[in-house]
Amino acid sequence: MPGGRVCAACGCSEIEVDAARGDAVCTGCGSVLEDNIIVSEVQFVENSGGGSSAVGQFVSLDGAGKTPTLGGGFHANLGKESRAQTLQNGKRQIHHLGNQLQLNQHCLDTAFNFFKMAVSKHLTRGRKMTHVIAACLYLVCRTEGTPHMLLDLSDLLQVNVYVLGKTFLLLARELCINAPAIGIFFYELTF
Repeated sequence: MPGGRVCAACGCSEIEVDAARGDAVCTGCGSVLEDNIIVSEVQFVENSGGGSSAVGQFVSLDGAGKTPTLGGGFHANLGKESRAQTLQNGKRQIHHLGNQLQLNQHCLDTAFNFFKMAVSKHLTRGRKMTHVIAACLYLVCRTEGTPHMLLDLSDLLQVNVYVLGKTFLLLARELCINAPAIGIFFYELTF
C-alpha cells in the first residue's frame, strides 16, 4: 500500500487494502489494521461507453486519503462476489426444496447445473429466485422422468402454478433443454 504504513503488530510494511470489504490487512501476520475504511468525496463519472462509475478517495483512520480510488476493479469484484453468493444461495435452496421432493443427489446436481446456466445467461434477473429454482428442479423432473408435477412445487412454495410454468417454459427454451411436456397444462401455457 502506498504511503509507507507499517503494521503495529509485526512491523511488516506490506499492507493489503480491499476496497470491496473496506478493510486493510497486514499480509505478514494477518492483523486487521482497519475495518471501516470509508469513502469521501464520491462522484459519478460517465465513461466512453455511456456507463457510469464511482470515483472517490478512501479515508483511513489516520487521515491518509491517498489510498486506491474507486473504479472498474471495485465494481468487478463486487460482481464476482455477488455471483458466487447467488450460486451458493441457489445450491442451498435447490437442496432444501429437492429434499422435500425426495429427489436423489444426481437430480439435485443436475438442477444446480441448470441453475448455473440460467445465472450465466442472466435468466435470473427480474425473476424471483424461488421461481427459477423451482423451474430448474422441474426441468430435472421432466428430463429424468420422476413422478413429480409442477403442482407439487407450486404447493410447496405457495406460488401460482402458472407463474412457475411460465418460468419453466422460458428456461427450457433459453437453455435449449428438451423437456417432455405432460398433460393439457402446457397446451394452455403455450397459447
